[in-house]
Amino acid sequence: MKDYLIIDGYNIINAWPKLKDIATDSYDEARRELIEMMAEYQSFKGINIIIVFDAHMVKGNIGKRDKIKGIKIVFTKEGETADSYIEKVIPQLSKRNYVTVVTNDWAEQQMILGAGATRMTTRELIIDYNNAKNRISQKTDDLSREKNMLSNQIDPEILEKLERLRRMQ
Repeated sequence: MKDYLIIDGYNIINAWPKLKDIATDSYDEARRELIEMMAEYQSFKGINIIIVFDAHMVKGNIGKRDKIKGIKIVFTKEGETADSYIEKVIPQLSKRNYVTVVTNDWAEQQMILGAGATRMTTRELIIDYNNAKNRISQKTDDLSREKNMLSNQIDPEILEKLERLRRMQ
């Protein structure tokens, strides 16, 4: 059984202050930043992430699936919203997996719960993402301190001799 996190991409971009600010200049850049952030999050949490972007208003669009940094990226086809794609994929995934959907859309949240998945708001994702980033930083700092200790850089035999000398005094 795997854990999946399905993200309504534009819903999150428009609700996450950092991403919303980037999107005022470029939605492409906001999408890239969201993917970068979620790649880090995915690595730390050990989950599978699917980000769904609406492309239903693009005439003749046949949809697009991609995998970037281990994250499945979906651009919906013409006439298919991110919500409808998510509604379609939840029953398939939730049969054998634990599925959480991130959205602030109340109607979507109700459907998600009815389809056997759990829901997470953008605010909850932001908090969990920031906590994960802090834990990563803490682990990195701890490892860095360990590597910088003199005792970790000296040959064990020399360290033992120094310890014997210290005890003799």
